[in-house]
Amino acid sequence: MNHLEACVVLNMIPSMGPVRLRRLMDAFGTAEKILLARTDQLTAVDGIGRETADNISRWEEFADPAVEMEKARGLSARIITAEDEEYPAALREIHDPPIVLYVRGQITGRDRNAVAVVGSRRASHYATECAKKLSFQMAYSGLTIVSGLARGIDSAAHQGALAAKGRTLAVIGSGLGHIYPPENADLADRIAANGAVISEFPIDTKPDRQTFPIRNRVVTGCSFGVLVVEAGANSGALISANQAAEQGRTLYAVPGRIDHPNCLGSNRLIQQGAKLVVSVEDILDDLPLVFSRQPELPAAAPAADLTADQEKILEALGPDETGLDTIIATSGLPASVVSSTLLALEIRRLVKQLPGKRFVKLI
Repeated sequence: MNHLEACVVLNMIPSMGPVRLRRLMDAFGTAEKILLARTDQLTAVDGIGRETADNISRWEEFADPAVEMEKARGLSARIITAEDEEYPAALREIHDPPIVLYVRGQITGRDRNAVAVVGSRRASHYATECAKKLSFQMAYSGLTIVSGLARGIDSAAHQGALAAKGRTLAVIGSGLGHIYPPENADLADRIAANGAVISEFPIDTKPDRQTFPIRNRVVTGCSFGVLVVEAGANSGALISANQAAEQGRTLYAVPGRIDHPNCLGSNRLIQQGAKLVVSVEDILDDLPLVFSRQPELPAAAPAADLTADQEKILEALGPDETGLDTIIATSGLPASVVSSTLLALEIRRLVKQLPGKRFVKLI
């Protein structure tokens, strides 16, 4: 049995979990040695009870690595370990990294510069639009967006990154054979083509209340910072925030209405020291502080060809600041069209609005 097969087996053993795996790896050094250990050697490790030790000794009843790897190939996925170059470097540094990752798509060097975007599954319209806009702008700037493919903020974050033709990673709380929620199957396909869908769970694992908190540490572990867009007092996003703090990640939060229960958790995070985010610059400006040498971010490909109105607006903008009235007069477009087009260009980070309704080109 080779190293990959041994890791796949350990990951499939019931009652194991990432913490027990970490303790066993610290004690025995390799996955192969764990599987060859006697029961008394296994129970001598702190936190390893008789049941877990017996399950390891009887691993053939629970796992067939050849079958599992064939299932992965059938889903156009691969299984990697921490020894593989593709395994996210930042994830190796957390206390309990996954022993294997199932990857559908590609994890690349660009993904070292990643921000996690998390929040409520029942997000308000305001929060959803914030998540889309900020994710679009970060992805357009060259950052990778990491989220969990859940309903609400997660889906909006992935969609924003894809709209910018940027990279995004989806870390799911189930096996790749059970995409959840099922209505996001098409979104998962698009993510796999522009990043990766990732899971630490065996292919046939169904989602439950335990798998989502477990996967949250991977979402934050792949990222240098975590942006909470909207979270109630008991939101799962706050679990991600706590894990981010334990992992030494930078924590960001979008402020919300003080009378909205879905904003209580995210507003509290700001009170407790999370950086308040009102524009993408609040995150991008931190890059020199987060990295000892600021990364060179590759810009994403243009989101799409410019519309005729967008081209007129850009032509109407001079080399310096240009007032709204001047843009309307120069472009010959109605004021309502100019306003909506400027907003679209601002979202794409092609234009920046300055005080006094003055605008400047960013390209």
